[in-house]
Amino acid sequence: MVKVGPERPYGIVSSLADASSSRALVVRNGKARPRKVTLGAGTVAVTAPRVNDRRVGEQFTSKILPPYMRRSPKVAEVLPVLYLRGLSTGDFPEALPILLGDDASGLSPTAITRLTAVWEGEYREFRRRDLRDREYVYVWVDGIHFTIRLEADRLCTLVMLGARADGTKELIAVEDGYRESTESWLAVLRHLQWGGYGAPVLAIGDGALGFWAAVREVWPATRQQRDWVHRMANVLDKLPKSLQPAAKRVSREMMYAESRATAEALVERFASAYTAKYPNAVASLTRDQEHLYSHFAFPAEHWKHIRSTNVIESAFATVRLRQRVTKGAGSRSKGLTMAFKLLEMAEQRWRKLNAPELLPWCWSEHGSEMACRKRTERKRIERLPLDQTTIHNI
Repeated sequence: MVKVGPERPYGIVSSLADASSSRALVVRNGKARPRKVTLGAGTVAVTAPRVNDRRVGEQFTSKILPPYMRRSPKVAEVLPVLYLRGLSTGDFPEALPILLGDDASGLSPTAITRLTAVWEGEYREFRRRDLRDREYVYVWVDGIHFTIRLEADRLCTLVMLGARADGTKELIAVEDGYRESTESWLAVLRHLQWGGYGAPVLAIGDGALGFWAAVREVWPATRQQRDWVHRMANVLDKLPKSLQPAAKRVSREMMYAESRATAEALVERFASAYTAKYPNAVASLTRDQEHLYSHFAFPAEHWKHIRSTNVIESAFATVRLRQRVTKGAGSRSKGLTMAFKLLEMAEQRWRKLNAPELLPWCWSEHGSEMACRKRTERKRIERLPLDQTTIHNI
């Protein structure tokens, strides 16, 4: 007990005492029956004191050991992570007692099934959220395919991420689609419109024609950037293995070129070297060539982020890991929920864009190439030592 004054015998807290008799209304009343609690270090037996609470309309509850608690909060947080990483519901009773002790409780498949039901509710709320206060300068899109154990058709998950004005990356949409078709992407974009979202300045994605057709219809003013990583993989796939190392070096020079003119010169050099024998590789590289250079119209600090959709690919590595272990989700809704939860977890680790202070400026300029080039050049000069600035004579 905490002593609060001489007028309160035994240091009774005023809120827990009877004003007329100065007697405690909440007192200890023996011990409760022992129970086992699963902690990170194993399972221990705990005997909590019983409490006699005579207050009207109130009931004392321990925050350290709430009633009916069988697992510590940290263990409860680990369970969904293990499930999402590939541990099946039937494996929990066999695998976790090795870590938490043979007396570990609350680890049945039913407990995990209840968690998936909660996640499905969170996913439904995510799809219904209000987007009127959201503004995304850049968006990344991709379609990821998964196997569904109980269905013949594979699940095509349409994913969209966005960069907000403060540089943070955020999950925008996770939807079920049909082979990345135009109709599927139109449904996603219109759903975002109904939620109150406008249009981004730049959209980054691979060469899937369905999305770009939908963008031209719903977001006609949005600029397009093709994914360099996907494009280079498609080009290398059309070359013999003996030529791929040299072609890969050239392709990396294209991707990381310091200017648009340098990138265009490297593409021309590649085309002149391989057109005669490997026209399909050159055609794959030069298709929609103009949209490979869109990132040059934006600040150089952002190029590493907007040249590819690696932010989606890296996040979905964990999703593919679980698909390999469990041989696919049991239903399409379960697969979408799984993808949503894993992306939501990955969102906490996504790094912000470099130089986020330039994002509002890019929004106002709407990607004006000359303005961005001048602004980027001024930023580069400010970072150069004095002698290098003099040498460049800019």
